[in-house]
Amino acid sequence: MYERILVPIDGSAHSDLAAEHVMNLAEQFGAMVHALFVVEQTGPSGHWDFVVEKQEEIGEEVLDTVAALGDERGVRVERHVRRGTPSEEIVDAATDYEVDLIVMGTQGRTGFSRIATAGSTTERVVRLTNTPTLVVGGAGAGDT
Repeated sequence: MYERILVPIDGSAHSDLAAEHVMNLAEQFGAMVHALFVVEQTGPSGHWDFVVEKQEEIGEEVLDTVAALGDERGVRVERHVRRGTPSEEIVDAATDYEVDLIVMGTQGRTGFSRIATAGSTTERVVRLTNTPTLVVGGAGAGDT
């Protein structure tokens, strides 16, 4: 049913829960996982380069964790770092990697305040994509 699954990750508790869930699905269906970290790149280049580089370092660490989880469970994981607006990059990645399913957490690093003001990345992805999307969250994710 699922051959390629995208899991956008950011190191938050909800993202970690989504990664665990995607591994269960990948094991069950023999699917490959595309783990994606999006560096939110805002503002002009120059003095922002340091911030972007630091985010990329964090992204690589988070991707290492997901790849190790895949290794433990015998799941093939491809790692991706993209720059841009997270919701747009996630939707584009789903198309680019021809995934059958997106699995993502209900909240990321920005937490409730962002949901209350500008809407969440997850909500925007669900609205913008044609790819089936499974949203993972709840009490098991803890506070972000």
